Amino acid sequence: LTDWLRRHGPRAERLVSVCTGAVLLAGAGLLDGRRATTHWAYCDTLARDHPAVEVDPDPIYVRDGRVATSAGVTSGIDLALALVEEDLGRRTALTVARHLVVFLRRPGNQAQFSAQLAAQTARREPLREVQQWITEHPDADLTVEALAARAALSPRHFARAFHTETGTTPGRYVDRVRLEHARRLLEDTADGVEEISRASGYGTPEAMRRAFVRALGASPAEYRRRFRPTPAPAHT
Repeated sequence: LTDWLRRHGPRAERLVSVCTGAVLLAGAGLLDGRRATTHWAYCDTLARDHPAVEVDPDPIYVRDGRVATSAGVTSGIDLALALVEEDLGRRTALTVARHLVVFLRRPGNQAQFSAQLAAQTARREPLREVQQWITEHPDADLTVEALAARAALSPRHFARAFHTETGTTPGRYVDRVRLEHARRLLEDTADGVEEISRASGYGTPEAMRRAFVRALGASPAEYRRRFRPTPAPAHT
């Protein structure tokens, strides 16, 4: 199969891989000098075995010229819908999405890991409820004291139990949730930075800017310019 790809791939108008299919494209030399992704569990292997490929482990799919690669299997649906929209327009892509009973569509730059996936789900119900509360209310008081009160635990006991069961501290979990919430608003809405900073629990644009620069190396405005999807051209 790799030999077949090596022979015929260069003549293809479009090359697309789903999940570890990127390994086949890389083995055929079709990803050399290109940015690509694959399932998060295989990104390190892909980068190690094929140093000529610029492996990006974060997005759910990556497009580099005529070559597109996607993360886990379901990410291939998002990539396919993006290609349908490009070729046939948004209305057709919406129709396909409805028939597939999926949302149209996650942008390619959406991270493979959400804050909820990056952390473990707590075993005990009060802690699970706190995790859900954080996700649904990023603009609330999310100090350890406030979260401990929701779980009916002392702050010290809560912090220790949360870390034991989720693998991260309450503060880091809150930081991830707020950053993810702000990223999605920047990608999916036209809301201003000040409004997004309040809705995401940062309080001020400067606090959100510092969080973005620290975690992503870009300001919110820069992030929006780079990652907000560009509307597909209208088709007649």
